[in-house]
Amino acid sequence: MSLKLDHATLESLRRSHPAWRLLVAVNAPLMVSFLQRAFVLPNVRSISQPDLLEMLDDELYALREVLGRDAYPKSAQAYLNDWAANDAGWLRKFYPAGSDEPHFDLMPATEKVIAWLVGLTARTFVGTESRLLTLFDLLKQICDGAETDPKARLAELYKQRAALDREIVRIQRGDIPLLDDTSIRDRFQQFSHLARELLADFREVEHNFRDLDRRVRERIALWDGSKGALLEEIMGERDLIADSDQGKSFRAFWDLMMSQSRQDELTQMLDKVLQLPSIHPLKPDVRTRRIHYDWLEAGEYTQRTVAQLSQQLRRFLDDQAYLENRRIMDILQSIERHALAVRDAPPIGEVMLVAETAASITLAMERPLYRPALKMRLNPVQLLAGAEDIDAGALFGQFVIDKARLSRNVRLALQTTSQITLHALLTSYPLEQGLAELVSYLQLAADDPKSLIDESTYDVLVWRALDGSGKQVRLPSVIFVR
Repeated sequence: MSLKLDHATLESLRRSHPAWRLLVAVNAPLMVSFLQRAFVLPNVRSISQPDLLEMLDDELYALREVLGRDAYPKSAQAYLNDWAANDAGWLRKFYPAGSDEPHFDLMPATEKVIAWLVGLTARTFVGTESRLLTLFDLLKQICDGAETDPKARLAELYKQRAALDREIVRIQRGDIPLLDDTSIRDRFQQFSHLARELLADFREVEHNFRDLDRRVRERIALWDGSKGALLEEIMGERDLIADSDQGKSFRAFWDLMMSQSRQDELTQMLDKVLQLPSIHPLKPDVRTRRIHYDWLEAGEYTQRTVAQLSQQLRRFLDDQAYLENRRIMDILQSIERHALAVRDAPPIGEVMLVAETAASITLAMERPLYRPALKMRLNPVQLLAGAEDIDAGALFGQFVIDKARLSRNVRLALQTTSQITLHALLTSYPLEQGLAELVSYLQLAADDPKSLIDESTYDVLVWRALDGSGKQVRLPSVIFVR
């Protein structure tokens, strides 16, 4: 269904829709370029606040070096707070389960703006044949799927079988029809466009499920009737969402992608297509080779949102002390009602101050015993000025290992692969500070519960010391895992 773009509708969209407000924002070039590089291109669904702040600080520093020190005067934290504000709707700030560190994710409107701006750039060529064939295939699927006459269905299947038999005979004779380079590039460009659109659609589906989860939480907070009536209403709405066109389509997609044979088939076809000489001039994105795994990761995030909704319902069902702690529940619901009332218009200034998060307890027996102060006696020795010439070079020869840089090297390497060995990592990022830097990599692997140390295989690591001499060490294989 197409939206009727009358004056009233457009005026409402201009005032309220976050995508329109992003396009006319003062900092739109900074926001779109940074968010595309941070979220869209590597297909990252969420980034922790420290990592995103570090990336934005680097971006602002580079822009100020080119545009001047007065360009984008705010701090990185201030920009993130502005983009994640409720009235902006460009970034979603949330706390994942089991973490006290805020994370950020793109809102669907922001990804729509990025995709639209990418479409404004000039393409190498505009392919029309593949889209026409796609339209024919869709219409054919609709006609075949809606046909109720068995004779007509059988006639169409016989027609397809006859066409397949003719093609088999042609190939047996040595007449193999092939696509030319233009047709191959046309179809590959159409595939890449649809693949990226599918990733963007997942974020919107996840957003719709989050809206459902929020409505359920609000209803539980404001409900004052019986538990059975509430559950009946909530479960009815949950079934309505699951049985909707969007819910059925997502469930069918997920069942199809969870098939191991389908995943293997997609992997083989992508490897074969990307090796074609006619595809090389298009310079396809390196992530195209594993785009189906990106679909799975995006679908998994949507599944987690649905699981959070179910978990909320289970917590409500498992609340056995609802009647015994009625007063406590009333106080909590009162707090939730007030929070919902001021959600769209938060109060200005400090609302509440918390001095300490825990009580400081000092027991009597923990106090140290009194010790009299010692009186120092100074010898009356005359101090003479020293004349020794001491080499202070050792004081300036110290160096510090930057573990943040090493951790960033590991994260960058894991963006294109699910795991990497320390030997392969040092091929891309050679040791600059010798053995001390190697020990820091080992400490990062030991602190990360996902990393592995395989003592059944050994790697030989080679580097060059500061004095130019070659060094090597043999140690068990260290594997960093995403």
